[in-house]
Amino acid sequence: MMSQKIKAKHLSAGQKIGILLGGCILVCIIVLLITAPWKGTKKMIYADITIKDYGTVTVELDSEMAPITVANFVKLSKSGFYDGLTFHRIMAGFMAQGGDPEGTGFGGSDETIKGEFLVNGVKNTLSHTRGTISMARSKSYDSASSQFFIVHQDATFLDGKYAAFGHVTSGMDVIDRICQDARPIDNNGSIAPADQPVIESIKIRES
Repeated sequence: MMSQKIKAKHLSAGQKIGILLGGCILVCIIVLLITAPWKGTKKMIYADITIKDYGTVTVELDSEMAPITVANFVKLSKSGFYDGLTFHRIMAGFMAQGGDPEGTGFGGSDETIKGEFLVNGVKNTLSHTRGTISMARSKSYDSASSQFFIVHQDATFLDGKYAAFGHVTSGMDVIDRICQDARPIDNNGSIAPADQPVIESIKIRES
């Protein structure tokens, strides 16, 4: 014990400062590990929607807010379900809707899923602002299947009534051009089959 005290007395000022700084750094690291939120633990899921003659729209999917919807969309995308389908309903200033194998607005996949939105008992705070991707459905809350739409301009009146599940991170200019070129044949935004923009593929990326 005596020898340790003697050694401590002979430490230089620089050594003492170094020990002090080292201790402070260690304490800071411990505090950060305890209090700071872990970054990188959330799995990021992206969908690259390639549209013939227009380009690619990249969407970040929110699996925390709408896990059932995202899982369904990812499954269909990975299976190639969407490849070759179209955007059959386009309303400039509102949205572009696609993913119907019939191209009429009445088709879907073999399954329907629970509607993840507030009036159906699910807390989903994603808002239908420009660039939001959401599921189309019939009057039945749990009727969503494969059809989705991308919001062209803010449509927050849909909040709580439709299952938003992500947001465009790049490629909104593609949606702008699709809406600009659209020539609906009725007041519901229906596009003639020959004029429907074609979804070449939807590729899923996870990080």
